[in-house]
Amino acid sequence: MYSVIIPVYLNQESLPELVDQLNEIDRTIHERYGIQLEALFVVDGSPDDSHATLEELLPQARFSSKLILHARNFGSFVAIRTGLQAGTGPYYGMIAADLQEPPDLLVSFLTALVSGNCDIVIGVRQTRADSRTSLFWSSLFWRLYRTLVVSEIPPGGVDLFGCNKQVRNELLQLEEANSSLIGLVFWLGFRRTEVPYQRRARKHGKSAWTLRKRLRYLVDSIFAFTSLPIRLVTLIGVVGVAISAAFGIFVLVARMLGAIAVPGYATMIIMTMFFGALNLTAIGVVGAYVYRGYENTKRRPLAIVRHARSFGGSSETKNPQTLSSA
Repeated sequence: MYSVIIPVYLNQESLPELVDQLNEIDRTIHERYGIQLEALFVVDGSPDDSHATLEELLPQARFSSKLILHARNFGSFVAIRTGLQAGTGPYYGMIAADLQEPPDLLVSFLTALVSGNCDIVIGVRQTRADSRTSLFWSSLFWRLYRTLVVSEIPPGGVDLFGCNKQVRNELLQLEEANSSLIGLVFWLGFRRTEVPYQRRARKHGKSAWTLRKRLRYLVDSIFAFTSLPIRLVTLIGVVGVAISAAFGIFVLVARMLGAIAVPGYATMIIMTMFFGALNLTAIGVVGAYVYRGYENTKRRPLAIVRHARSFGGSSETKNPQTLSSA
């Protein structure tokens, strides 16, 4: 069984074509490797009719599938974790529901995993058929991510990956809130390989991956995988002490020479503003770490499943089985 996770959010219009392509992939991998496709659609609190559309499409699909509905929107990476938890195969892959990543990439992932030469396969974008604005922000985001968080990330960034069951099991043990799934994949190590692909133009709707979400993801990754904020505040503090010492000597000399008419006023104002700002910055950085540590001590689930159903594929399309409901 090849378990493929598809997070779904505002993808109603692209789902029929996606299911058709997954039917072809199921046929391909069965003929080539004797492996069946298990598709895990995780509807991440989508406000459109994606869930209802999938309930109509999946009973007629030739592959077995599970349809999972989150109680609200938890984010695409959390949706992928939910799919990993529900999967049953020895091999795992993922694809976006917007069809910008070619579904044939799933076959390439499986080929690399079945060979036994790697534990993790990374999809690496070679080109992107996106607008110039989107290209600029994406390029800037991944350049910062490579510089500040994980230097091993390919220049084009990583959104998709495949893995074997051992990596999946290790990954699911890392129940970190406000973290980065991609960062955790690289943190785990294991044997990795890359599969290049061309990102296609979006056919339907707009991407939910906004600039605000990119910035939050970058900040979460920085705090989760590096000590950069603490080191930066420490460096600013050291530089501030050096500047203050030099300025203090200058003021002392100027005072002895009678160049300062009102003693202490300028020094007091400047020093108060400087160290006040430094203290607020340091408190903010420490507070961010404390908040993230506190979030993890709560042990809240990263996602809540409202409803899930299983479909047995073309041979069992008439009897969908309910897995869980809440």
